[in-house]
Amino acid sequence: MKVSFQIGKIMGIPIKLHITFLLILPVFALIFANNPAPYGFSNVSEVSTRYILAFATTLLLFSSVLLHEIGHSYFAKKFGVKIDSITLMLFGGVASMEEIPQNPAQEAKMAVAGPMTSFVIGAICLIFNNVLSDLQPFFSDTNIFHVIWLIGYINLIVGVFNLLPAFPMDGGRILRAWYAINMPYVKATQKAAQIGKMFAIMMAVLGVLANPWLILIAFFIYIGATEEARTTTVSVVLEKVPVRKIMSSNIISVQSSMTVDDLSKLMFEKKHMGYPVIDDNSLKGIVTFTDVLTVPTQERANVLVSDVMTKDVFTISADADSSEALKIISTQNIGRILVTDNNSIVGILSRTDLVRALQLLSE
Repeated sequence: MKVSFQIGKIMGIPIKLHITFLLILPVFALIFANNPAPYGFSNVSEVSTRYILAFATTLLLFSSVLLHEIGHSYFAKKFGVKIDSITLMLFGGVASMEEIPQNPAQEAKMAVAGPMTSFVIGAICLIFNNVLSDLQPFFSDTNIFHVIWLIGYINLIVGVFNLLPAFPMDGGRILRAWYAINMPYVKATQKAAQIGKMFAIMMAVLGVLANPWLILIAFFIYIGATEEARTTTVSVVLEKVPVRKIMSSNIISVQSSMTVDDLSKLMFEKKHMGYPVIDDNSLKGIVTFTDVLTVPTQERANVLVSDVMTKDVFTISADADSSEALKIISTQNIGRILVTDNNSIVGILSRTDLVRALQLLSE
């Protein structure tokens, strides 16, 4: 099931809406419509106007969140980081980056760019609201002042909230950059993650006493800190380890004319779950056990490998860092990647190979 869809591009970056964003949009509009001033519009007598204002405020709020993420992305692109997409979802926006620079100064600039964007939006809205307020006698409908003030106020809160040292939020990333000046990057990440978890626990306790929403936010912060620490450790451990050192060089290939039934028998015999498909020394694709499962057992004798194989094959150089292979396997959600050397296939690297290497290297 597709959980997000693209609505456009900014600076060449695909902008996506997650399904949770579509679910939370009416919830926010409902909250604004039924909250009293100054944080809502329940004092507006006409119901239709009240909900129009609430919905407009919600859209402007998430537009501000998008600008917040664009602030991060601008500096990321400036430092050579590839941005796969920006996705608006339940708790705001997420810029999907290929990697976070391990240079402390660069990471700090990227992290602080988001909150600074929110502060600038907030300041502009509040200043603009004050200017319009002086012209209030000339306006028949002053609800526009309320909308502008509310967007400005919320952006200032968002900026402050994101600067809390709760990793993996922006403040936590700034904290990691500060730690990384005087210690290894993995240790800096682990220390920032520990502080992030501590903030998450404190937030959860506060949520029990005051606002249940804080419990949910705390949960995501705790999980995010744990996952960030794990992935950073994995990535750094696998850095500078050439793919050729952990790949399987015993390549067993199959032909596209082989039946799926024969392929399943070969898999049972050789105990490999994926094979490159090669015809006349030319790579045609890759076929895996998952592809076999798409064909009913009784039909496998009549279906060829060419009918089920994946033609878009991901490859990596044998001299590349293993962390690069992990990135491709993770982002593309594939089980294995073919290894090449001078345009010839010299091995195959699976997710299992990476896990095994990580266990040995960690020891």
